[in-house]
Amino acid sequence: MDAANRDAPLQGASLGRIVLASLVGTTIEFYDFYIYGTAAALVIGQVFFPSAAPGSQALNAFLTFGIAFLARPVGAILFGHFGDRIGRKSTLVASLLVMGASTTLIGFLPGYAQIGPAAAWLLCLMRLGQGIGLGGEWGGAALLAIENAPVGRRAWFGMFPQLGPPLGFLLANGLFLGLLVGLGEQQFLSWGWRIPFLVSAVLVAIGLYVRVSMTETPAFMAALKQQEPVRVPLVEVVQHHWMPLIQGSLAMVVCYALFYISTVFALQYGTSVRHIPRSDFLGLLCIAVLFMAAATPISAALADRFGRRPVLIVAGGLAALSGFALPGLLGQGSNPEILLFLGLELGLMGMTFAPMGALLPELFPVRVRYTGASMAYNLGGILGASLAPFLAQVLLNYGGLPWVGYYVTTAALISLLAVASMRETSHN
Repeated sequence: MDAANRDAPLQGASLGRIVLASLVGTTIEFYDFYIYGTAAALVIGQVFFPSAAPGSQALNAFLTFGIAFLARPVGAILFGHFGDRIGRKSTLVASLLVMGASTTLIGFLPGYAQIGPAAAWLLCLMRLGQGIGLGGEWGGAALLAIENAPVGRRAWFGMFPQLGPPLGFLLANGLFLGLLVGLGEQQFLSWGWRIPFLVSAVLVAIGLYVRVSMTETPAFMAALKQQEPVRVPLVEVVQHHWMPLIQGSLAMVVCYALFYISTVFALQYGTSVRHIPRSDFLGLLCIAVLFMAAATPISAALADRFGRRPVLIVAGGLAALSGFALPGLLGQGSNPEILLFLGLELGLMGMTFAPMGALLPELFPVRVRYTGASMAYNLGGILGASLAPFLAQVLLNYGGLPWVGYYVTTAALISLLAVASMRETSHN
């Protein structure tokens, strides 16, 4: 491997600042994304779609949820292009601005009762903006962390962007829970649901303050000195690194399936079918996501010690088995049993997700790493998450909860096979 492809650890600057910048950014970005997932399960269908067809409101809300995942590869291509050509820092700032503006504007959108079908179209437009912004966020944050990491600790430092999702989720659901308890369901459904979207503007300002003070990564600077940037990074990835792109995309499927089945779908199912109060179920999710936060550093440490593949293979196998627990725990269980299911799925999500912060960038050389890692990450989102709540709802209507469990098992087996086909990347 040439010098440009070896990550040069940060010298003479604060690793703590780099860790904070990667963690804060993904926390805010995922907060933005998750408040929409929660709102889709609780209120989006009622606000933006006609009440004359209440049976289709949930399906329509979940379809708008999927739109952002379709837009994420566009963001990966766009921001990956500039991230590989001009640097990680400015690209990360731009992605945060796009995501934050789109999220904040959702809080101002009029509903179906005010402007009719145009409300849904405006909502879809904002979801496209959210997807494009998030498409460029994760890859840059992961590169910021691992390209500054000490030798032998890339999985550990790559774990900090992976902590953004549980922190962002806890912040998002905690705020929704507080609003439901403080305002009551009537006021929450009327206007209170908009507050989390408006709060995003404040969080983005904080994120920008942190990121503007960053320095460029040593690995990118070394690659830039050695040779000119790739003219079109996407073409380079597709022509010369298509196999890692496919493997990385499929490896991500289980992460997304576990998360969105156990959060967005489970929230909708628990409140509408099991008739569990919204505030109670959100409380269960806030507790369950702590399992994901705890599993993430454990998995990262194991990935540095034993390699990425062994950890992901074991976690993927456990995830495949977990699908069979879904009907009994979610469909028939008491609240403690539902919490057990949610904690199990989110804990396994943390186990499968944490090593990805190092593995996906390690699949690609520095000169196209932003584009390659971002594309793999976001293509995995299309396959594993874009239609996950929608397909789960369809499978529920077709064959009941066991079929939703089979969906989780199938997603895990796909990722398991993809990881098994890879070479170990920790020595790259």
